[in-house]
Amino acid sequence: MKKYLVLGLGRSGVAAAELLAKSADVSAWDSKAEEKFSPELTARLRALGVKLYFGDFPQESYDELVLSPGVPPEIEPVRKAAEGGAVISGELQLAYENARGHFLAITGTNGKTTTTALLGEMEKAAGRKTEVVGNIGLPVTSVAETSDEDTWLVTEVSSFQLSTISSFRPEVSAILNITPDHMDRHKTIEEYTRVKHLVHANQTPDQYFVFNADDPATLESVKAMDITPKLVPFSHKLGFDELEKLSRGSHCYAIEDDGKFYIVNQSRKRFICTKDEIYIPGTHNLENALAASAMAFFSGVDIPCIAECLRSFKGVEHRIEFIREYKGVRYVNDSKGTNPDSTEKAIEAVKAPILLIAGGYDKGSSFDELISKFGGKVEYLLLLGKTADKIEAAALAGGFPKERIVRCKDLDECVGRGSELAVPGATVLLSPACASWDMYGSYEERGEHFRRLANALGE
Repeated sequence: MKKYLVLGLGRSGVAAAELLAKSADVSAWDSKAEEKFSPELTARLRALGVKLYFGDFPQESYDELVLSPGVPPEIEPVRKAAEGGAVISGELQLAYENARGHFLAITGTNGKTTTTALLGEMEKAAGRKTEVVGNIGLPVTSVAETSDEDTWLVTEVSSFQLSTISSFRPEVSAILNITPDHMDRHKTIEEYTRVKHLVHANQTPDQYFVFNADDPATLESVKAMDITPKLVPFSHKLGFDELEKLSRGSHCYAIEDDGKFYIVNQSRKRFICTKDEIYIPGTHNLENALAASAMAFFSGVDIPCIAECLRSFKGVEHRIEFIREYKGVRYVNDSKGTNPDSTEKAIEAVKAPILLIAGGYDKGSSFDELISKFGGKVEYLLLLGKTADKIEAAALAGGFPKERIVRCKDLDECVGRGSELAVPGATVLLSPACASWDMYGSYEERGEHFRRLANALGE
């Protein structure tokens, strides 16, 4: 019987262990102490026959190591196992090997969750059996066994998940954008870009790769590569002729032109809807809408289904999510803004004046560009977490007034101070530009805390 070791007992690791335990000898390890996990979880895994290790790495040998997204392949135990002949894979690869459905894969630095959720709605509107999975929250392995030939697995894919694939091959893939992120893990933007492009590495000439022609880094990387699947650029800035050239003979692209959305297939122009009909706000969401529309169409969804979803989709939790208005002040939860570029997009989409709550775990990001994009919209900067010093230094260097920087010990103080300083018409925006891991287990936990605090104002 094949021996597996699952590394990491987060959601994806647990789902992988549960799937493998049905047919293999499975162990699981996590660097945290057992006391950090619920007794119900550990009891459930042990009842399935999973051998659990906490803290010290197990010394046994294994046929395959399945890495959770948060476990770097470069750590010494993984390197030693690979040198000893063990296969190194990840939860996404494991799901692909066990699933029987059609994969649609979305990656990029920002916009993945919104695009994935929107594409999922389009697939459902077409009457398809649809699972919205991956980095969006539901592990792919949790639905792999129940999928069949009629299932469409709309999958949000992170760079961490892509770094451990070998044969993963979606029918339609997409890169939404590429900006520096997770530099603590990938070290260079070149390596980060290389990993992102693994999303289409195994695709065939009859499949589709959708990419953002308005994003400079994505466009330049595509221009420099030989890419096997059909190229489907999308843009709200370029014209028909420019996108035709970028399609490299596929004659397929998505475009917003003069306020109207079109899909072009084999040079035939198909109208979808007008820009003003799209429910979700912000320029970045135009890009997300174009990406989802292109992926849906080239996976076989009809134009009317695509158009109806664009008109009705209201966005996702924790991404520029309006919570409430209190005393004329709006409270907006963008906890999913875990890097500077995503926070820039939130600032662009939200009404000024803004009291920005920022700071958290340091992923090695620079905040200089973010400060330069405040454009007079950010009135106060409320800082917390490990990156507070770094963001404050960037703000002062960028000319942001010191008297409008407020240091807070936690999110409770940020919301309290924000409510005191805000005037009617202002927006208190949680968009940390950082991961949550210094103070919370996830961005969702951070966003839920913000929601509770905002809703409690006045009580």
